[in-house]
Amino acid sequence: MWGKWIDCRVRPGARAAFAAGQRRWSAIADQPGLLGQLGGWDRTGDRALLYALWTDRAAYGRFMRDRHDEVATKAAQQASWDSIQVAAGPVVQAFPGPAPTLPDALRHATMLRAADCHLHPGRADHFLTVQRELWAPGMAAVGGLLAGTVTRLAADRYLVTTLWTSTEAHTAYATDTLPTLLARANVPADVSTLTGHALPLDPTWQVLP
Repeated sequence: MWGKWIDCRVRPGARAAFAAGQRRWSAIADQPGLLGQLGGWDRTGDRALLYALWTDRAAYGRFMRDRHDEVATKAAQQASWDSIQVAAGPVVQAFPGPAPTLPDALRHATMLRAADCHLHPGRADHFLTVQRELWAPGMAAVGGLLAGTVTRLAADRYLVTTLWTSTEAHTAYATDTLPTLLARANVPADVSTLTGHALPLDPTWQVLP
């Protein structure tokens, strides 16, 4: 699979215009290879975040080559944001959960937790081992987790995303389970900087095949 992370800093007063344009991306629902796209507003301000999953890099590349610019022009969002950062890369791990498939998890999630991790050089293998052996089973045991992924966005940058049934379920996890997992994971040994987002999803931005 191939993941894409989009970070838009929206101009003050332009949230409604941006959101209206984001709804126009529903036009790509019939795009071959799209597994799903979702997003919402970060709680810290006028910042829109989106995550998309594709079957593979080739399908994503065909979309970017043949269709992206046309849809972006029709969405007419450029005047509504000050800056946009886009990163994409292979999904290197998938977290198990009760959702039978990742598209099913995308369909039913109401909240996305994302951890944008920049690693110390040479720590990627250990980081991924900890994700697989500690975080994945630890979160799978928590009620409300649907599924998750680890996407490599650059050589030492990984995006860890988890999909949740509700904000309440994630809050319970963050209160009751996360502190224990953090203590066991020794995150600073692998991660130089981490930016976390707890993102309530806007259902009108959801794009599913």
